[in-house]
Amino acid sequence: MHHDPVTRPTSVSSLPSLAARAQLGDRGALEELLCALEPPLLDHVRTIVSDQDLADDVLQEALLRVSRALGSLREPEWVRAWAYRITTREAIRAARTERNARREAIDDWDEFPAPEGDAVADEEVLDELRARLAEIPRRSQLVLRMRYLQELSQQEIAEALEIPVGTVKSRIAYGLSVLRRLLDRKA
Repeated sequence: MHHDPVTRPTSVSSLPSLAARAQLGDRGALEELLCALEPPLLDHVRTIVSDQDLADDVLQEALLRVSRALGSLREPEWVRAWAYRITTREAIRAARTERNARREAIDDWDEFPAPEGDAVADEEVLDELRARLAEIPRRSQLVLRMRYLQELSQQEIAEALEIPVGTVKSRIAYGLSVLRRLLDRKA
């Protein structure tokens, strides 16, 4: 009986190296890169697109675009943000055409004024984040998911969503304040 060797999950820090090797034609590195990107990108797509089958289709299209365009990526250290940007575009395009009456209009995502100071999520808030994420407005839900569950930096989120870092900060702050109000109501 043949057993495959146990493979360790690819770390985020190794993604730039995989991207650079894939750009040089290493098909194994490309496959490993795409496999590492797939789970967090699928979670990301599900935040934007409500239909599961559509989310799977969007992810496959996004991964195809990532693999085809990888040669154009000038700075491999930005591979995560770059892949999120491609995936976000695909997901928003699909969501715009999705015929789901309950879907929020993504075009109507509006800006919130930047809060005073830096919003810092405490442990209690982070513990509740996964369970309460669906109750937070989508514009903030997306950046909270990217920041705290997928651990992208604010700069990476800004690059991926093609919005200013200040907007990322304000959406995070707003989402955390909504989450805190939900927790206070529960207490």
